[in-house]
This record gives sequence, C-alpha cells and structure tokens, in this order.
Amino acid sequence: MRLSRRNLLQSTVYTLLLTGISKSAARAERPAWRPFDGSPPDFRETIGAFLTADERAILGAIVDRLIPGDTLSVSGTEAGCVDYIDLQLAGGYGIFSGQYRQGPFQQGTPTQGDQSALTPRERYRIGLAALDAYCQQTDKAAFASLTDDRRDAILRDLEADKIALDGISTSLFFEQVLGDAMDGFFADPIYGGNREMVSWKMLGFPGARYDYSQYVNIGNKPVKLEPVSMKGGPSWVVRG
Repeated sequence: MRLSRRNLLQSTVYTLLLTGISKSAARAERPAWRPFDGSPPDFRETIGAFLTADERAILGAIVDRLIPGDTLSVSGTEAGCVDYIDLQLAGGYGIFSGQYRQGPFQQGTPTQGDQSALTPRERYRIGLAALDAYCQQTDKAAFASLTDDRRDAILRDLEADKIALDGISTSLFFEQVLGDAMDGFFADPIYGGNREMVSWKMLGFPGARYDYSQYVNIGNKPVKLEPVSMKGGPSWVVRG
C-alpha cells in the first residue's frame, strides 16, 4: 500500500498525541483525582511518601507549638497537619508544579512576594535539618526534645528572623511551615489534615454541603449542622 503525504502526516500526528498522552500519564501524581469528579482519593497508602521519620518528628514538634492542643481542639499533629504537609510535598505542590521556575532569582521587595529558588520540598528538607542542627549547637538537644517554652522561644526568633539557619532564609522557612500547618488544619479532610473535621466542628463550619436552601428563610435562629467532607458524611476520617 502506497503511503501518501496526507497519511504520513496523519500517522505522525497520532503518534505524537499518543506519546504525549502516555508521558502525561506517567508523570501524573498518585492518587490521580480531579475536583468534582465524584471519587476523592484515599491517601492512607501514600502518607510518609516524602518526609523521613526524623523530619516528621521535628515537624510535629513545630506544628504542635503553632497549633497546641487545648479545650477547643486537638493539637496540630493530632489533627493530621503533618500528614497533610507530607502529602503535599510528595505531590505537585512539593516541586511547584505548573509554576515558572527558570529565574532569575533575585532579592525582591516585600511587595513582590516569594522570590526564592527553593521548592517547598527543598525548604523543608534544608530547613528542618538546619533547625535541628541549630538546637544541637545551642541546646545540645534535638528540637523535638526541648521544653514547650524553649521551642516557643526558638519559633518566635525564627519568625522575627533572629536566627540564622544554614542554607535557607529563617523567615521564609517559618512562613512556609506556618502557612502549610494552617492549611492542613482547616482544609477538607480528603487532603490528609483536619482529621474528623475537628477545626470545622470548632468553628461551626458545615463543610461541603450541597446547598442551604432549606435554611434560607430561617431568621434569627442558630443553625447547627454536622460538617460534611467532600468525601462524604460527617463520620468519614483519614487515618495514617
């Protein structure tokens, strides 16, 4: 059979399309899921995909001082914030997937936002190790072994940029952990944090309900609803 120019071009296009699809599938993060597709992922098998056991211990010690347990709610680690951060770092967020990453990386003004060349994965890997090294030098102990008061003092110095960490801006590292911990505490449980929707229950947030039409005409009366995750009903829990 003779191969015409049209057939050649068509076969070339099909080959490129199939190759691109296969490469995209190979690069896809697991578990694969898109918002509103009706089948949120189960992250239980992927917890621990990035952070080491030592890194989780340091991060947990930080998170539990940023979000300490009290009469209102459980602590940050009990709420799953470390699991949430671990899962985010293991996925596209950890490498700033989809963002321009070619530089130039220069010191910007405060209004220009984050100008660091480090990805979130690098920030945690460098920052956690540098923080523990600092504590070993100054306190002769790991950060996770320090008293709550001492950890609080170190975190305050990190926030104020009074401590120099090797390889990373101190304030950048602190802001990264603080922001991610807050996200993990308040995000939908399908992402690994906010276990048993503890923060939503504390705030009275009803969660991802379909609509509130039956409550529109209720005035001057409190409406108390059990929160609902995108995964399902109020009893759904992610456990590591």
